[in-house]
Amino acid sequence: MKRKHRRLMVVAVSLGLLGSAAALVLNAVEDSLVFFYTPSDLAERPAPPANLFRLGGLVEEGSVRTEGATTHFVVTDLNRTIPASYTGVLPDLFREGQGVVAEGTLGPDGRFTASEVLAKHDETYMPKEVADALRESGQWRDGEAAQ
Repeated sequence: MKRKHRRLMVVAVSLGLLGSAAALVLNAVEDSLVFFYTPSDLAERPAPPANLFRLGGLVEEGSVRTEGATTHFVVTDLNRTIPASYTGVLPDLFREGQGVVAEGTLGPDGRFTASEVLAKHDETYMPKEVADALRESGQWRDGEAAQ
C-alpha cells in the first residue's frame, strides 16, 4: 500500500469516527429536548405521537373535574383548547383561569396526558412561554392578570 493510500484511509476512518460521534451527540441532545406547544401550535403543526412535550396555556374556567386521583381539565390559549388529564397531586396554585405548563404526551384521540404539571410562584405569575404565546395571539397584555 502506497503512502498516499494509507493517508487517504486514515482520513476516511477519521471522518467516519467524527461523523459517528456527531450522530451520537445529536441523538442524545434530541432525546433530552422537550418542546413547548400552545393549543394553537398543536392545531397548526401536530406534535409527533408519543413524544414528550410541554403544553402551555390557561386552565379554562369551569373545566376542572376530578375523578379519584385523576384530574381532567382543558388548556386554552383563548383561541384553541386541548383536553388534558393528570393523575396525581396537583400543585397548590393549579386552578381555573391560571397559567399552566404541563409535560406529557398527546394521545391518538387528541387528549393530552400529563406526567407533570408545573404551576409555581404566586397567583399573578404567568409562565414566560404562555405569556409570550398569549401576547402573540393578542390575548395578553403586560401587567394584566388572566381573567
